[in-house]
Amino acid sequence: MVAQKITIEPVTRIEGHAKVTIRMNDAGKVDHAYLHVNEFRGFEKFCEGRMVFEMPLITPRICGICPVSHHLASAKAGDAIMGAKPPRPAALLRELMHMGQIVQSHGMHFFELAGPDLLLGFDCDPATRNVAGLLAANADLTVKAVMLRKWGQEIIHTVGGRRIHPVFAVPGGVNKALSKEERASILAGYDESIKTIQLGLSIMKDWAEKNMEDINKFAVFPTGYFGLVKDGNTLELYDGMIRLIGRDGKELEKFEPSHYLDYIAEHVEDWSYLKFPYYKKLGYPQGVYRVGPLGRCNNSDRISTPLANEELKKFKALNGGKPVENTLYYHYARLIETLYAAEQVKILLDDPDILSTDILNTCHNPQPEGVGVIEAPRGTLIHHYWAKETGQIEKVNLIVSTGHNNWAMSEAVDSVAKTYITSSDVTEGQLNRVEAAIRAHDPCLSCSTHAVGQMPIALEFEDSDGKLIKTVTRN
Repeated sequence: MVAQKITIEPVTRIEGHAKVTIRMNDAGKVDHAYLHVNEFRGFEKFCEGRMVFEMPLITPRICGICPVSHHLASAKAGDAIMGAKPPRPAALLRELMHMGQIVQSHGMHFFELAGPDLLLGFDCDPATRNVAGLLAANADLTVKAVMLRKWGQEIIHTVGGRRIHPVFAVPGGVNKALSKEERASILAGYDESIKTIQLGLSIMKDWAEKNMEDINKFAVFPTGYFGLVKDGNTLELYDGMIRLIGRDGKELEKFEPSHYLDYIAEHVEDWSYLKFPYYKKLGYPQGVYRVGPLGRCNNSDRISTPLANEELKKFKALNGGKPVENTLYYHYARLIETLYAAEQVKILLDDPDILSTDILNTCHNPQPEGVGVIEAPRGTLIHHYWAKETGQIEKVNLIVSTGHNNWAMSEAVDSVAKTYITSSDVTEGQLNRVEAAIRAHDPCLSCSTHAVGQMPIALEFEDSDGKLIKTVTRN
């Protein structure tokens, strides 16, 4: 057997630093593939000693891709620590900014990050399998995709004062009201954004119809599914109860987010700094689950907005009402949520309280700990702080969206490598499929491990004795 060590530096179109090791057996087949997240975690430790009101400003620096999610989860934890429930207008404004984050992040991922694979092909030359290639292939679509993301970013900017690292939410509310002019400005982009999202859905469904063979063999495996819901198990991205369903789709638990430690534990492997969360009652790995768009669409029975709800019905029908296990359908579920977020923007802007100036609760009742949970684009994000009566942080626990999906990403990498790499003569397109197994989850590895530095991914081949034989680098 001619085994290989293959390094992909960096993995394209994801955010974070990781390594994949593929071990080949004596027959030249993949024995096992491992996803290593080898960044070092640090934010939880160096936040100790900071004041609780600083946390919504510090924690967004974990990441420039999803700072809004950390900002809002941190503010919600601060609400609980300070014992200051935000007035309803403040909650509406927070949710509005969050919907902007969902639109810009999901829209960017589908069109600019996953889009090159879907629209140009997994085996397309990597020199053109990117946004520039999309622009050359379909300039009109690419411009619409960019404008969709711009609309989401402008919502964040208008509501929160910044497109990145906002300074908007504070424990007990927010620090800025929305004007009539700002409301009108956001609404001006609504109709075109809905059309672009629906175009994306049409593209995704057309691609799925033509590539069903890949969909049905690309990392298809059972897990539980986990995320926030509201009454009637309705999809919820800002606030609600945490629901967990099992592999058969039946509900295992529904609980207040602040009680998450009663239900979730974290497993550790010596080959990754990223932990593996699981459902305590089933143990590891039987209790693993998925979060993010696929997890939420499986976990929710309905969506409160009409257009997205119709799409959810079609999604549910893909597997006869049972959980959809196909990893590539993360992209379909992502677009359904994008449609919901855009519809929700208009619902929020039509609420009379959205223009209220009653945006801060200054009555405090300090508590020793607080938990803030939100559905980030990539999945359930948990901020848990313990504090002194003065508000000084003593301990921090962060369970980040990508962390919940760690087992699923690892399983997807192993599954795709075994399915598509069938000999030691490995093609670039096969390697791209291994990347796509990670990419489908839209991971944010800096969020999950909180490192500073470069963000490469290495793909290593070893023989059955663990010996690295050869290195092939793709630029």
